Amino acid sequence: MKLLTTAPPSVRFEPQSYLQTIRDLARWNEAAGIEGMLIYTDNSLADPWTVAQAVLDCTTTFVPLVAVQPLYLSPYAAACKIASLGFLYGRRIALNLVAGGFRKDLEQLGDLLDHDPRYDRLVEYATILQALLRGETVTFAGTYYMVRNLKLQPALPPGLMPEIYVSGASEACIAAAQRLGAVRFSYTKPPAELRALAPLPGAGDLGLRFGIIARDTSEEAWQVARARFPADRRGQMAHRMARATSDSIWHQEIAELAEELPDARDGAYWLYPVRNYRTFCPYLVGSHAEVGALIAEYAGLGFRCLILDVPQSEADLAQAMRALPPSFAPAGAASAPLATAPLSQTA
Repeated sequence: MKLLTTAPPSVRFEPQSYLQTIRDLARWNEAAGIEGMLIYTDNSLADPWTVAQAVLDCTTTFVPLVAVQPLYLSPYAAACKIASLGFLYGRRIALNLVAGGFRKDLEQLGDLLDHDPRYDRLVEYATILQALLRGETVTFAGTYYMVRNLKLQPALPPGLMPEIYVSGASEACIAAAQRLGAVRFSYTKPPAELRALAPLPGAGDLGLRFGIIARDTSEEAWQVARARFPADRRGQMAHRMARATSDSIWHQEIAELAEELPDARDGAYWLYPVRNYRTFCPYLVGSHAEVGALIAEYAGLGFRCLILDVPQSEADLAQAMRALPPSFAPAGAASAPLATAPLSQTA
């Protein structure tokens, strides 16, 4: 079982404060026994490779999970960054290969491909990148990329081959994940809806991403949740605009469900933060036992990797960790204190 967390979007922070925030989060999560951190990329965010290096600088074993969009750099450039970080730090990173993004971002970069061909391009990209990292001299002629006798320098040190993740729910994404041997994760529906689909589409490792707000009692957890994510009319308008401009299958499904659920809530499964455009993933809210039971249901459906949303503080992370069932709880993790200052954000 894998357990990771998420870096906050840089756009919500002052420039100087973001670096310290990333360092604090990485240290908290490493101390709690979490394996690594997803670092997003899009046209509005700080370069994920630079953020990943900041994470490596302040931790010892923590793994940055870097989002890689083929439009931003060539497969050789990505392989060179991975090998260079391995050469300098002797550390492993992981890759979240991103096929698409917001439609406006793609248009600004001149990308006019439809949804499914973007996954074909992603497979070509990853094929070249992985071959370079294995130390091969690569000759490849595809629809989107062509290289000849290409060799990576510096070479990736042995044992540092990155694990590959892709995100999505479409047939094209499932096929790409199978071809690449990647972990496929998505922002999932309630377990009751997924049970009707069992066995879940696609083979290989499955992951999901959500936030956790757990406390000793359900009442206390919901008080925290509603204070953290109050109603926001501007956010709800932004949510509808994002839904209208995205061709992502999982985004469309979650956005539709957020509009349909009363109070965007189904038991401990909560989509109100999505409806208010404060995050892109569901939240599990309730007592430690309630949230733990829901996570155990997901594990029973075949999910083997959890990516937690950004914790608000070290204390918030400690409460979330208490809700994890034994199969996901890290062994030998340090106990985080239950009082500390929250992250400071500008939005």
